[in-house]
Amino acid sequence: MSTEKKNRIAVVTGAGTGIGRAAALALLADGWSVVLAGRRLEPLEDVADASGAGARAFPVPTDVANPESVQALFAAAVERFGRVDLLFNNAGVGNPPGPFEDWTPEQWRGVVDINLNGMFYCIQQAFRTMKAQTPRGGRIINNGSISATSPRPNSIAYTATKHAVEGLTKTASLDGRKHDIAVGQIDVGNALTELAARMAKGVPQANGEIAIEPVMDVSIVGQSVLYMANLPLEANVLFHTVMATKMPFVGRG
Repeated sequence: MSTEKKNRIAVVTGAGTGIGRAAALALLADGWSVVLAGRRLEPLEDVADASGAGARAFPVPTDVANPESVQALFAAAVERFGRVDLLFNNAGVGNPPGPFEDWTPEQWRGVVDINLNGMFYCIQQAFRTMKAQTPRGGRIINNGSISATSPRPNSIAYTATKHAVEGLTKTASLDGRKHDIAVGQIDVGNALTELAARMAKGVPQANGEIAIEPVMDVSIVGQSVLYMANLPLEANVLFHTVMATKMPFVGRG
């Protein structure tokens, strides 16, 4: 393993569970140092322990919906490791339960605050950090979800925010060029996590039926993030879709 490889620094949000955990473990296994961000310290410490990476795994409790908390996250990363080469902008929440006409404004805002505002705050701090460091630049990978392009029934908050993430990705990719910041997006379909566990039990389809959907191992997503992360900055995967092969997607059927 080269010295350059050992010194690469990543920030992973939502790192305590699911896709964030899988990506963090894949990065740590490949020699990256990873700042593990999430709302609860205990799951972050569990990931650090499971990785066996020692001081290369750095848990930092963070609320991405709070811009001051995000600013503190990046400050801690720079203080500990000196720079940030990668942001896996992953933290997110699912849809509130029930039909949206019954939701409170607080339920709607709760999704927007994390899935959209939180994504923006993290991109903003990553840009500020990556522009100022030497050597300049870095990479941002946003977690979009297949819902960034194809909705499910009864998913208006989740789908609207994930559609917005696609706009964040495209615009940040454009704005990042002059700063040597590459920005891409990973859209994941039916990786087996707590958020997607219901797929294996049956979920509503567009025709009103309830159907069990195929799922894939979440570690596959971790390897996809690692592939994108390890590209040289002269190359970028703008959009990467990784999904259970037989899940409903194209036309959601």
